[in-house]
Amino acid sequence: MTGSEHVAAPALEMRGITKRYPGVLANDRIDLDVRPGEIHGLLGENGAGKSTLMNILYGLAVPDEGAVLLDGQEVQIDSPADAIRRGISMVHQHFMLVPVLSVADNILLGEETMANAIFLDRTEAHRRIDELAQRFGFEIDPEAPVGSLSVGSQQRVEILKALYREARILVLDEPTAVLTPQETKEIFAVLRRLAQEGHSIVFISHKLYEVLEIADRITVIRRGRVVGTTTPAETDEEQLAEMMVGREVQLTVDRGESSPGEAVLKVDNLVVRNERGRETVHRVSFEVRAGEILGVAGVAGNGQDELVGAITGLRRVASGTVTLGGSDVTGHSPRAMHEAGLAHVPGDRHRFGMVMSFPLTDNLVLTDYYRAPFARGPVRDEAAVAEAAIGLIERFDVRTPSPFAAGSTLSGGNQQKLVVAREFSGDVRLLVLDQPTRGLDVGSIEFIHRQALAKRDGGTAILLVSAELDEVLELSDRIAVMYRGEIVAVVDGRTAVKEDIGLLMATGGRDRDGSPATGPGPASTTGSVA
Repeated sequence: MTGSEHVAAPALEMRGITKRYPGVLANDRIDLDVRPGEIHGLLGENGAGKSTLMNILYGLAVPDEGAVLLDGQEVQIDSPADAIRRGISMVHQHFMLVPVLSVADNILLGEETMANAIFLDRTEAHRRIDELAQRFGFEIDPEAPVGSLSVGSQQRVEILKALYREARILVLDEPTAVLTPQETKEIFAVLRRLAQEGHSIVFISHKLYEVLEIADRITVIRRGRVVGTTTPAETDEEQLAEMMVGREVQLTVDRGESSPGEAVLKVDNLVVRNERGRETVHRVSFEVRAGEILGVAGVAGNGQDELVGAITGLRRVASGTVTLGGSDVTGHSPRAMHEAGLAHVPGDRHRFGMVMSFPLTDNLVLTDYYRAPFARGPVRDEAAVAEAAIGLIERFDVRTPSPFAAGSTLSGGNQQKLVVAREFSGDVRLLVLDQPTRGLDVGSIEFIHRQALAKRDGGTAILLVSAELDEVLELSDRIAVMYRGEIVAVVDGRTAVKEDIGLLMATGGRDRDGSPATGPGPASTTGSVA
């Protein structure tokens, strides 16, 4: 174990924590303790109660029963500001950073170092930031705009922000969800260094192999209750998955053989610009055939968002064409694309997948509310909407006390399942999956993967864009690697090697001087995807 084996009291102890919401017992007498210098893994299904427990620790919720103890002393945490003052900090799955501000300004926000009553002491603030960065091996320019940084560097900024506030207990919620394998290794090195210095870390993740690699102990929650605490030496992925879900889980779904047919989606010489007018997709050409899954692998920020936006009608095309089912649909609206047979699970469910204030019933018919059976002319059939919603909630195991609850009341994972339920239902020609299992537990991932393969086997063309390289490798019949807005290679999904794909994602298959990389690599084609 990292840190001292013998301590007088845990750094953090939560005793008998109970929290009730209308119709939901979110936490049921939960006990959790984290020792000084320990990395403690926290696992559970979507809606199991992990977020509620951490919200109580961070002062975002008040328990109905139970107590929180720091270093053996019972405390009452009334707000996030109170938690931060007590040395507790939380790095959320969705980063809480302001893209247009510099690294230093983001770190200082709310914790400004003052030279006097009026002016900031930027010199002292920068000195402290530089000192922390060097101590933990971060290579970050304090003056760089956060929006210009890679996702991995933004993760480091969040951790630096917590350390600047002198956090002793650090809660990390899905810290590797959008990181490459190389970035994950770097973050793990940072976490181990933090633990060696005595920091206590709660590590929340759905990636079981990562929890087994990084954690000293692991606590599993199921349906609001602790079902066990164990160590990596005493368990494995299969046992942890079964503890989480309550049944045996198949961690790798057999994709079987595909039988591709005619091209459903054709993209030809596509050029797309981002909001600042910079060209982020450069003359990309490919096709996706009926009955196949084409996976797009790439480090976040290499043009995948703009590519998906152009295909689904959410972003303007600068030049090139998009053809769906033989018809030119370039520049068509999202509704027109949907009516042409496209379904879309967006990467940002909050912006493009749901209306958070709407009830689940409305969210489940967002794309078809104006058509039969949900409407008769201008009149909506509320009974048909409710019936369809209840059926999808049950089929996709969306955890909610009521189909009429607001979308904002669901956990992040259950929000994702809601969007997947809507987009997977119905007969579609092209299914665009952008980060379809982000934030989902192993049982839900297994279910979604099976559903995707069933769609493929039923003749649907599927474009899969995922930051999870394991997901791309597991599901894809072919894999297109995207680097700096271009498709640099296409490989067979069944023979692709993870390390080779990771290298292509990081370098585009070129050495630092820009010349083609030497040495063996995956058999591939460059340029257009045939």
